[in-house]
Amino acid sequence: MGYTAIEKVLGRTSRDPAHRGGVRAGTLLYPEPDMVMIHDALVKEAKREMDAAGIARVHNPDKVLMVSDHDVLYGSARAAERGAFNRKTAQTWQIKNFYDAGQGGHGHIFPMESGLVLPGMFYFDNDTHSTNAGAVGAFGMRVGNEISRVLGTGTTWVTVPRTVQLKLIGKLQEGVQARDIGFYMGREIKAKRLAFDLDYRILEYGGDLDQLGFGARVALCSTATEMRAAGVFVPPSGAILGYCRKHAKRPFEPVYSDADAEYDAVATIDLSGIEPQVVLPGNVSNSADIAESLGTAVDHAFIGSCGSGMYEDMLSAASFLKGRKVAEGVRLFIVPGSERSTKRMLADGLMQIFVDAGAMVLPAGCGPCNDAVVGPLASGETSISTSTNNNTGRFGPKDARLFLGSPATVAASALSGKITDPRGVSQDAALKLAMETAYA
Repeated sequence: MGYTAIEKVLGRTSRDPAHRGGVRAGTLLYPEPDMVMIHDALVKEAKREMDAAGIARVHNPDKVLMVSDHDVLYGSARAAERGAFNRKTAQTWQIKNFYDAGQGGHGHIFPMESGLVLPGMFYFDNDTHSTNAGAVGAFGMRVGNEISRVLGTGTTWVTVPRTVQLKLIGKLQEGVQARDIGFYMGREIKAKRLAFDLDYRILEYGGDLDQLGFGARVALCSTATEMRAAGVFVPPSGAILGYCRKHAKRPFEPVYSDADAEYDAVATIDLSGIEPQVVLPGNVSNSADIAESLGTAVDHAFIGSCGSGMYEDMLSAASFLKGRKVAEGVRLFIVPGSERSTKRMLADGLMQIFVDAGAMVLPAGCGPCNDAVVGPLASGETSISTSTNNNTGRFGPKDARLFLGSPATVAASALSGKITDPRGVSQDAALKLAMETAYA
Protein backbone atom coordinates (compact mmCIF):
# COMPACT_ATOMS: atom_id res chain seq x y z
CA MET A 1 0.00 0.00 0.00
CA GLY A 2 1.37 3.39 -1.00
CA TYR A 3 1.47 6.64 0.92
CA THR A 4 -0.44 9.91 0.62
CA ALA A 5 1.52 13.08 -0.01
CA ILE A 6 1.20 14.25 3.59
CA GLU A 7 2.26 10.84 4.92
CA LYS A 8 5.41 11.28 2.83
CA VAL A 9 6.00 14.84 4.00
CA LEU A 10 5.69 13.90 7.68
CA GLY A 11 7.76 10.77 7.14
CA ARG A 12 10.61 12.84 5.70
CA THR A 13 10.59 15.20 8.68
CA SER A 14 10.26 12.51 11.37
CA ARG A 15 13.03 12.05 13.91
CA ASP A 16 12.66 8.29 13.49
CA PRO A 17 14.74 7.04 10.51
CA ALA A 18 12.25 4.20 10.02
CA HIS A 19 9.64 6.75 8.95
CA ARG A 20 11.66 8.45 6.23
CA GLY A 21 9.89 6.76 3.31
CA GLY A 22 6.47 7.56 4.68
CA VAL A 23 4.43 7.17 7.82
CA ARG A 24 0.92 5.79 8.25
CA ALA A 25 -2.07 7.81 9.41
CA GLY A 26 -2.54 7.53 13.16
CA THR A 27 1.18 7.34 13.93
CA LEU A 28 2.48 9.59 16.70
CA LEU A 29 5.72 11.38 15.85
CA TYR A 30 7.83 14.47 16.47
CA PRO A 31 8.53 16.04 13.07
CA GLU A 32 11.44 18.39 12.41
CA PRO A 33 9.79 21.32 10.62
CA ASP A 34 11.42 23.11 7.72
CA MET A 35 10.07 26.35 9.14
CA VAL A 36 8.11 27.75 12.08
CA MET A 37 5.70 30.64 11.45
CA ILE A 38 4.28 32.88 14.14
CA HIS A 39 1.90 35.78 13.53
CA ASP A 40 1.82 39.12 15.29
CA ALA A 41 -1.28 38.34 17.37
CA LEU A 42 0.40 35.56 19.38
CA VAL A 43 4.02 36.68 19.82
CA LYS A 44 3.42 38.26 23.24
CA GLU A 45 1.69 35.19 24.64
CA ALA A 46 4.34 32.85 23.24
CA LYS A 47 7.18 34.88 24.74
CA ARG A 48 5.51 35.00 28.13
CA GLU A 49 5.15 31.21 28.16
CA MET A 50 8.76 30.73 27.11
CA ASP A 51 9.98 33.23 29.70
CA ALA A 52 7.97 31.42 32.40
CA ALA A 53 9.67 28.16 31.36
CA GLY A 54 13.09 29.78 31.54
CA ILE A 55 13.67 29.63 27.76
CA ALA A 56 15.41 32.83 26.70
CA ARG A 57 15.71 32.19 22.98
CA VAL A 58 14.08 30.15 20.26
CA HIS A 59 15.44 26.73 19.35
CA ASN A 60 16.52 27.66 15.81
CA PRO A 61 16.13 31.36 14.93
CA ASP A 62 17.01 30.75 11.28
CA LYS A 63 13.89 28.59 10.85
CA VAL A 64 11.47 31.10 12.34
CA LEU A 65 9.31 33.36 10.17
CA MET A 66 7.60 36.12 12.17
CA VAL A 67 4.95 38.11 10.31
CA SER A 68 2.80 41.15 11.07
CA ASP A 69 -0.44 40.67 9.19
CA HIS A 70 -3.42 40.63 11.56
CA ASP A 71 -3.04 44.17 12.90
CA VAL A 72 -1.27 46.19 10.23
CA LEU A 73 -3.10 49.49 10.73
CA TYR A 74 -2.81 50.29 14.43
CA GLY A 75 -6.29 51.47 15.37
CA SER A 76 -5.60 51.61 19.09
CA ALA A 77 -2.81 52.22 21.60
CA ARG A 78 -3.00 48.52 22.49
CA ALA A 79 -2.23 47.53 18.89
CA ALA A 80 0.68 49.95 18.68
CA GLU A 81 2.12 48.61 21.93
CA ARG A 82 1.81 45.04 20.67
CA GLY A 83 3.64 46.00 17.48
CA ALA A 84 6.46 47.58 19.48
CA PHE A 85 6.66 44.46 21.66
CA ASN A 86 6.91 42.24 18.60
CA ARG A 87 9.74 44.27 17.11
CA LYS A 88 11.69 44.08 20.35
CA THR A 89 11.03 40.34 20.61
CA ALA A 90 12.29 39.76 17.08
CA GLN A 91 15.57 41.38 18.14
CA THR A 92 15.75 39.42 21.40
CA TRP A 93 15.12 36.12 19.62
CA GLN A 94 17.47 37.11 16.78
CA ILE A 95 14.82 36.47 14.13
CA LYS A 96 16.23 37.39 10.73
CA ASN A 97 13.03 36.57 8.85
CA PHE A 98 10.84 39.16 10.54
CA TYR A 99 8.35 40.83 8.23
CA ASP A 100 6.85 43.78 10.06
CA ALA A 101 3.79 45.75 8.95
CA GLY A 102 4.31 47.01 5.41
CA GLN A 103 7.13 44.57 4.65
CA GLY A 104 5.52 41.29 3.60
CA GLY A 105 1.78 41.09 3.81
CA HIS A 106 -0.45 38.19 4.75
CA GLY A 107 1.51 35.30 6.26
CA HIS A 108 -0.61 32.76 4.39
CA ILE A 109 0.06 34.40 1.02
CA PHE A 110 3.35 36.27 0.64
CA PRO A 111 5.65 33.40 1.77
CA MET A 112 4.29 31.27 -1.10
CA GLU A 113 4.58 34.14 -3.58
CA SER A 114 8.16 34.91 -2.56
CA GLY A 115 9.52 31.35 -2.44
CA LEU A 116 9.67 30.90 1.34
CA VAL A 117 6.97 28.20 1.37
CA LEU A 118 7.63 25.58 -1.30
CA PRO A 119 6.32 22.21 -2.56
CA GLY A 120 7.05 19.28 -0.23
CA MET A 121 7.74 21.58 2.71
CA PHE A 122 6.42 21.13 6.26
CA TYR A 123 6.03 23.87 8.85
CA PHE A 124 4.31 24.59 12.14
CA ASP A 125 2.12 27.68 12.45
CA ASN A 126 0.05 29.13 15.27
CA ASP A 127 -2.77 30.10 12.87
CA THR A 128 -5.55 27.92 11.45
CA HIS A 129 -5.16 29.16 7.88
CA SER A 130 -1.75 27.57 7.51
CA THR A 131 -3.73 25.17 5.32
CA ASN A 132 -3.10 27.68 2.49
CA ALA A 133 0.31 26.07 2.06
CA GLY A 134 -1.44 23.25 0.25
CA ALA A 135 -1.85 25.57 -2.74
CA VAL A 136 1.79 24.90 -3.67
CA GLY A 137 1.84 21.32 -2.40
CA ALA A 138 3.28 22.11 1.04
CA PHE A 139 1.87 21.30 4.49
CA GLY A 140 1.44 23.94 7.18
CA MET A 141 0.10 22.60 10.46
CA ARG A 142 -1.64 24.74 13.05
CA VAL A 143 -0.58 24.21 16.67
CA GLY A 144 -2.26 27.24 18.27
CA ASN A 145 -0.81 28.25 21.62
CA GLU A 146 1.58 25.31 21.51
CA ILE A 147 3.66 27.39 19.12
CA SER A 148 5.66 28.38 22.22
CA ARG A 149 6.68 24.73 22.67
CA VAL A 150 7.73 24.51 19.02
CA LEU A 151 9.72 27.74 19.28
CA GLY A 152 11.43 26.59 22.45
CA THR A 153 12.16 22.95 21.60
CA GLY A 154 12.01 22.81 17.81
CA THR A 155 9.01 20.47 17.58
CA THR A 156 5.92 19.04 19.22
CA TRP A 157 4.02 15.78 18.92
CA VAL A 158 1.78 15.16 15.94
CA THR A 159 -0.66 12.39 15.10
CA VAL A 160 -0.51 11.83 11.35
CA PRO A 161 -3.94 12.83 9.95
CA ARG A 162 -6.00 10.67 7.62
CA THR A 163 -6.58 12.00 4.10
CA VAL A 164 -9.79 12.37 2.11
CA GLN A 165 -9.71 13.04 -1.63
CA LEU A 166 -12.06 15.27 -3.59
CA LYS A 167 -11.83 14.93 -7.37
CA LEU A 168 -12.79 17.96 -9.44
CA ILE A 169 -13.98 17.22 -12.96
CA GLY A 170 -15.45 19.40 -15.69
CA LYS A 171 -15.11 23.14 -16.24
CA LEU A 172 -16.45 26.07 -14.24
CA GLN A 173 -19.15 28.20 -15.82
CA GLU A 174 -18.35 31.77 -16.77
CA GLY A 175 -18.56 33.92 -13.64
CA VAL A 176 -18.03 31.00 -11.23
CA GLN A 177 -14.74 31.05 -9.31
CA ALA A 178 -12.67 28.80 -7.07
CA ARG A 179 -14.16 30.22 -3.85
CA ASP A 180 -17.54 29.04 -5.15
CA ILE A 181 -16.13 25.49 -5.27
CA GLY A 182 -15.24 25.62 -1.59
CA PHE A 183 -18.59 27.09 -0.59
CA TYR A 184 -20.40 24.46 -2.65
CA MET A 185 -18.33 21.72 -1.01
CA GLY A 186 -19.27 23.06 2.43
CA ARG A 187 -22.98 22.90 1.72
CA GLU A 188 -22.71 19.41 0.21
CA ILE A 189 -20.93 18.13 3.31
CA LYS A 190 -23.50 19.74 5.59
CA ALA A 191 -26.31 18.10 3.58
CA LYS A 192 -24.43 14.77 3.71
CA ARG A 193 -24.34 14.55 -0.06
CA LEU A 194 -20.55 14.39 0.30
CA ALA A 195 -19.66 11.65 2.77
CA PHE A 196 -16.70 13.52 4.20
CA ASP A 197 -15.60 14.24 7.73
CA LEU A 198 -12.92 16.93 7.51
CA ASP A 199 -12.29 17.11 11.27
CA TYR A 200 -8.51 16.62 11.65
CA ARG A 201 -8.28 15.27 8.09
CA ILE A 202 -6.21 16.32 5.12
CA LEU A 203 -8.34 17.37 2.16
CA GLU A 204 -6.48 16.40 -1.00
CA TYR A 205 -7.78 17.58 -4.34
CA GLY A 206 -7.59 15.46 -7.45
CA GLY A 207 -9.01 15.40 -10.97
CA ASP A 208 -8.65 18.09 -13.62
CA LEU A 209 -6.53 20.55 -11.64
CA ASP A 210 -4.32 21.99 -14.40
CA GLN A 211 -7.12 24.44 -15.24
CA LEU A 212 -6.67 26.08 -11.83
CA GLY A 213 -4.09 28.83 -11.41
CA PHE A 214 -2.16 29.89 -8.31
CA GLY A 215 -4.90 32.14 -6.93
CA ALA A 216 -7.59 29.54 -7.55
CA ARG A 217 -5.56 26.94 -5.65
CA VAL A 218 -5.25 29.28 -2.69
CA ALA A 219 -9.02 29.78 -2.76
CA LEU A 220 -9.53 26.01 -2.71
CA CYS A 221 -7.73 25.85 0.63
CA SER A 222 -10.00 28.31 2.43
CA THR A 223 -13.35 26.70 3.24
CA ALA A 224 -11.92 23.38 4.44
CA THR A 225 -10.04 25.30 7.13
CA GLU A 226 -13.32 26.52 8.58
CA MET A 227 -14.57 22.91 8.63
CA ARG A 228 -11.70 21.87 10.94
CA ALA A 229 -9.44 20.29 8.32
CA ALA A 230 -5.89 19.72 9.54
CA GLY A 231 -4.53 20.54 6.12
CA VAL A 232 -5.23 20.85 2.41
CA PHE A 233 -3.11 19.47 -0.41
CA VAL A 234 -3.31 20.44 -4.07
CA PRO A 235 -0.85 18.40 -6.18
CA PRO A 236 1.47 20.99 -7.77
CA SER A 237 1.08 21.41 -11.52
CA GLY A 238 3.88 22.14 -13.97
CA ALA A 239 2.95 25.82 -13.89
CA ILE A 240 3.10 25.94 -10.09
CA LEU A 241 6.46 24.16 -10.05
CA GLY A 242 7.78 26.58 -12.65
CA TYR A 243 6.75 29.57 -10.57
CA CYS A 244 8.22 28.07 -7.38
CA ARG A 245 11.55 27.25 -9.04
CA LYS A 246 11.76 30.83 -10.30
CA HIS A 247 11.28 32.30 -6.81
CA ALA A 248 12.59 29.57 -4.47
CA LYS A 249 14.77 30.67 -1.58
CA ARG A 250 15.94 27.08 -0.98
CA PRO A 251 16.02 23.71 -2.77
CA PHE A 252 12.77 21.75 -2.70
CA GLU A 253 11.35 18.42 -3.82
CA PRO A 254 7.64 18.16 -4.65
CA VAL A 255 5.68 15.18 -3.36
CA TYR A 256 2.62 13.41 -4.72
CA SER A 257 0.39 10.68 -3.38
CA ASP A 258 1.04 7.17 -4.64
CA ALA A 259 -1.52 5.66 -6.99
CA ASP A 260 -2.34 3.03 -4.37
CA ALA A 261 -2.43 5.41 -1.40
CA GLU A 262 -5.16 4.78 1.16
CA TYR A 263 -7.82 7.47 1.55
CA ASP A 264 -10.41 7.78 4.29
CA ALA A 265 -12.99 8.70 1.64
CA VAL A 266 -13.07 9.66 -2.04
CA ALA A 267 -15.73 11.80 -3.76
CA THR A 268 -16.21 13.77 -6.97
CA ILE A 269 -17.66 17.19 -7.81
CA ASP A 270 -18.62 18.17 -11.36
CA LEU A 271 -17.57 21.81 -11.63
CA SER A 272 -19.85 22.48 -14.59
CA GLY A 273 -22.89 22.13 -12.35
CA ILE A 274 -21.85 24.77 -9.81
CA GLU A 275 -23.65 28.12 -9.78
CA PRO A 276 -22.18 31.22 -8.12
CA GLN A 277 -22.55 30.65 -4.39
CA VAL A 278 -23.45 32.99 -1.56
CA VAL A 279 -22.88 31.89 2.02
CA LEU A 280 -25.83 32.94 4.16
CA PRO A 281 -25.16 34.39 7.65
CA GLY A 282 -23.87 31.97 10.26
CA ASN A 283 -21.00 29.89 8.90
CA VAL A 284 -19.40 28.69 5.67
CA SER A 285 -21.62 25.61 5.50
CA ASN A 286 -24.66 27.82 4.86
CA SER A 287 -23.92 28.19 1.17
CA ALA A 288 -26.68 28.36 -1.43
CA ASP A 289 -27.04 29.21 -5.11
CA ILE A 290 -26.93 32.97 -5.55
CA ALA A 291 -30.57 33.00 -6.65
CA GLU A 292 -31.63 32.60 -3.00
CA SER A 293 -30.13 35.94 -1.95
CA LEU A 294 -30.33 38.07 -5.10
CA GLY A 295 -31.39 41.63 -4.41
CA THR A 296 -30.38 41.70 -0.75
CA ALA A 297 -29.21 45.27 -0.03
CA VAL A 298 -25.62 45.63 1.24
CA ASP A 299 -23.85 48.41 3.12
CA HIS A 300 -20.36 46.95 3.24
CA ALA A 301 -18.16 44.91 0.91
CA PHE A 302 -14.65 43.53 1.29
CA ILE A 303 -12.37 41.74 -1.18
CA GLY A 304 -9.27 40.18 0.34
CA SER A 305 -8.33 37.74 3.16
CA CYS A 306 -6.12 34.68 2.84
CA GLY A 307 -8.93 33.04 0.86
CA SER A 308 -9.18 35.72 -1.84
CA GLY A 309 -6.20 38.06 -1.48
CA MET A 310 -4.09 36.88 -4.42
CA TYR A 311 -3.23 39.14 -7.35
CA GLU A 312 -5.67 37.15 -9.51
CA ASP A 313 -8.42 38.22 -7.09
CA MET A 314 -7.37 41.86 -7.40
CA LEU A 315 -7.51 41.55 -11.22
CA SER A 316 -10.94 39.95 -11.00
CA ALA A 317 -12.29 42.81 -8.88
CA ALA A 318 -10.73 45.44 -11.13
CA SER A 319 -12.23 43.84 -14.25
CA PHE A 320 -15.70 44.56 -12.84
CA LEU A 321 -14.93 47.96 -11.35
CA LYS A 322 -13.05 49.54 -14.27
CA GLY A 323 -14.96 52.59 -15.49
CA ARG A 324 -17.72 52.13 -12.91
CA LYS A 325 -18.63 53.47 -9.48
CA VAL A 326 -19.38 51.67 -6.23
CA ALA A 327 -23.06 52.12 -5.37
CA GLU A 328 -23.95 55.05 -3.14
CA GLY A 329 -24.03 54.01 0.51
CA VAL A 330 -21.70 51.02 0.03
CA ARG A 331 -18.25 50.92 1.61
CA LEU A 332 -15.90 48.70 -0.47
CA PHE A 333 -12.56 47.68 1.00
CA ILE A 334 -9.82 46.17 -1.20
CA VAL A 335 -7.03 44.38 0.68
CA PRO A 336 -4.20 42.75 -1.30
CA GLY A 337 -2.53 39.75 0.27
CA SER A 338 1.04 40.91 -0.20
CA GLU A 339 3.21 43.97 -0.65
CA ARG A 340 4.26 42.38 -3.94
CA SER A 341 0.61 42.63 -5.09
CA THR A 342 0.34 46.22 -3.87
CA LYS A 343 3.32 47.20 -6.02
CA ARG A 344 1.85 45.36 -9.02
CA MET A 345 -1.46 47.13 -8.49
CA LEU A 346 0.36 50.46 -8.71
CA ALA A 347 2.42 49.45 -11.74
CA ASP A 348 -0.47 47.86 -13.65
CA GLY A 349 -3.03 50.59 -13.01
CA LEU A 350 -5.32 48.61 -10.72
CA MET A 351 -4.87 51.07 -7.88
CA GLN A 352 -6.22 53.86 -10.07
CA ILE A 353 -9.20 51.71 -11.06
CA PHE A 354 -10.07 51.03 -7.43
CA VAL A 355 -9.70 54.66 -6.36
CA ASP A 356 -11.71 55.94 -9.32
CA ALA A 357 -14.46 53.44 -8.48
CA GLY A 358 -14.69 54.76 -4.93
CA ALA A 359 -13.14 51.74 -3.22
CA MET A 360 -10.78 52.05 -0.25
CA VAL A 361 -7.47 50.20 -0.62
CA LEU A 362 -5.94 49.04 2.67
CA PRO A 363 -2.39 47.81 3.33
CA ALA A 364 -1.57 44.17 2.63
CA GLY A 365 -2.66 41.83 5.40
CA CYS A 366 -5.85 40.45 6.93
CA GLY A 367 -7.84 43.67 6.74
CA PRO A 368 -11.43 43.45 8.06
CA CYS A 369 -11.15 39.64 8.20
CA ASN A 370 -9.27 39.99 11.48
CA ASP A 371 -12.47 40.48 13.49
CA ALA A 372 -12.91 43.87 11.79
CA VAL A 373 -10.14 45.70 13.64
CA VAL A 374 -10.52 47.91 10.55
CA GLY A 375 -13.67 48.32 8.47
CA PRO A 376 -16.32 47.14 10.98
CA LEU A 377 -20.08 47.28 10.50
CA ALA A 378 -22.67 49.24 12.42
CA SER A 379 -25.57 47.55 14.15
CA GLY A 380 -28.09 46.17 11.66
CA GLU A 381 -25.88 46.60 8.59
CA THR A 382 -25.28 43.97 5.90
CA SER A 383 -21.96 42.91 4.38
CA ILE A 384 -20.89 40.71 1.50
CA SER A 385 -17.23 39.79 1.46
CA THR A 386 -14.57 37.23 0.63
CA SER A 387 -13.67 36.84 4.31
CA THR A 388 -12.64 33.39 5.51
CA ASN A 389 -15.82 32.99 7.53
CA ASN A 390 -19.02 34.80 8.46
CA ASN A 391 -19.52 33.69 12.04
CA THR A 392 -21.86 35.90 14.05
CA GLY A 393 -20.04 39.00 15.31
CA ARG A 394 -17.09 38.55 12.95
CA PHE A 395 -17.39 42.15 11.74
CA GLY A 396 -18.56 43.68 15.00
CA PRO A 397 -22.24 43.80 16.02
CA LYS A 398 -24.00 40.46 16.49
CA ASP A 399 -27.05 41.72 14.60
CA ALA A 400 -25.03 42.58 11.49
CA ARG A 401 -25.77 40.24 8.57
CA LEU A 402 -22.65 38.74 6.98
CA PHE A 403 -22.73 37.10 3.56
CA LEU A 404 -19.77 35.56 1.72
CA GLY A 405 -19.13 35.31 -2.01
CA SER A 406 -16.37 35.07 -4.58
CA PRO A 407 -14.39 38.19 -5.60
CA ALA A 408 -16.57 38.38 -8.73
CA THR A 409 -19.79 38.25 -6.74
CA VAL A 410 -18.62 40.79 -4.18
CA ALA A 411 -17.42 43.23 -6.86
CA ALA A 412 -20.68 42.95 -8.81
CA SER A 413 -22.68 43.43 -5.61
CA ALA A 414 -20.69 46.49 -4.54
CA LEU A 415 -21.50 48.12 -7.86
CA SER A 416 -25.24 47.55 -7.61
CA GLY A 417 -25.62 47.96 -3.84
CA LYS A 418 -27.30 44.57 -3.58
CA ILE A 419 -26.27 40.94 -3.96
CA THR A 420 -25.82 40.48 -7.70
CA ASP A 421 -25.03 37.57 -10.00
CA PRO A 422 -21.64 38.36 -11.59
CA ARG A 423 -22.67 36.52 -14.75
CA GLY A 424 -24.91 39.44 -15.63
CA VAL A 425 -22.17 42.07 -15.29
CA SER A 426 -19.63 42.68 -18.05
CA GLN A 427 -15.91 42.60 -17.33
CA ASP A 428 -12.97 44.43 -18.85
CA ALA A 429 -11.59 41.97 -21.39
CA ALA A 430 -7.91 42.86 -20.94
CA LEU A 431 -8.01 42.51 -17.15
CA LYS A 432 -9.96 39.28 -17.43
CA LEU A 433 -7.32 37.88 -19.77
CA ALA A 434 -4.56 39.03 -17.42
CA MET A 435 -5.97 36.75 -14.71
CA GLU A 436 -4.79 33.73 -16.68
CA THR A 437 -1.16 34.84 -16.62
CA ALA A 438 -1.07 36.59 -13.25
CA TYR A 439 1.57 34.17 -11.93
CA ALA A 440 3.24 33.08 -15.18
